[in-house]
Amino acid sequence: MRPFELTEVPALSRSTVDRQEALRNDPERLTARWPNARIVVVDRWGRTPVRCEAIESDAAPVSTRKAAEFTGEPPAEASFLGEWDGVDHWMLPVDPPSDSETIELDGGWGVRQDVPVSADEAWLDLRGHGALLDGTSAGLLTTAEALRNWHRRGRFCARCGAAVQRVQFGWASRCTGCDREEYPRTDPAVICLVHDDVGVNGAHVLLARQPVWPPKRYSVLAGFVEAGESLEGCVEREVREEVGVDVGDVRYLGSQPWPFPRSIMVGFAARTACGAAPTPADGEIEEARWFSRADVRAAFDGEHDELILPGSTSIASVMLRSWASAEQ
Repeated sequence: MRPFELTEVPALSRSTVDRQEALRNDPERLTARWPNARIVVVDRWGRTPVRCEAIESDAAPVSTRKAAEFTGEPPAEASFLGEWDGVDHWMLPVDPPSDSETIELDGGWGVRQDVPVSADEAWLDLRGHGALLDGTSAGLLTTAEALRNWHRRGRFCARCGAAVQRVQFGWASRCTGCDREEYPRTDPAVICLVHDDVGVNGAHVLLARQPVWPPKRYSVLAGFVEAGESLEGCVEREVREEVGVDVGDVRYLGSQPWPFPRSIMVGFAARTACGAAPTPADGEIEEARWFSRADVRAAFDGEHDELILPGSTSIASVMLRSWASAEQ
């Protein structure tokens, strides 16, 4: 019997785009290719258009635009995302559609969400609908959202407080006061599936829910890595702090960018003693419960009355599906 592994690549880790880091300092080349580039347009809520007819395919491409429709050269607010299939791809912020109707889609966690529709295109956000996109589009939009959030939150220099300007086609900022350069930040966070020590993969998984979540919504445990802390140490600390349980056999499963606003989720599995009683952290965890493999399978099939699990955009969903499909 082998310890379980992820059975699929997390939805936001499927990028196929060559990021072409060297080109960020090659304005002549990028400007020359701009007229033939494709643009991922993103509105102020992080939504991008997808053809309505493609949504049901579960591998929908983002509806990119021709760069030549906007300007003759890359505007200051554009960010270079990389190259795919011989074509440069960029992100450009745009206003949301003003003539939209709405359709209802699953926004994750079993919650229905009204999505604006204009010109036969639905404007989808990454958090709720990233799993509906094909791998290339998911990678493009994930990078676009990460850069958009970083620029939106980093408009002033951390050293002197002066305004900053974009450089390297969105991949750095330079202070207009002290000339300090800064690059997009990523904050690491761990996310851990804790199971009991029955067999290799356990018979039960420990899930919890936050006070702000509706009843029945549960997920695996997660938290940010602190300064001077290892990833494994963060797993042990977060689980102990959130549910009062000591874990061991911490092992890496996989990772997924989570640009809300600028994280990467590093997934782990860990074991604890069968029957360990969780003690939820006051004000942080509303409830923590053990669920069987049959419970998790039934919840994913929509047949469990007391358990709603994360949507498929989150790495938590992949972790739980992988554990549920493994043998004990």
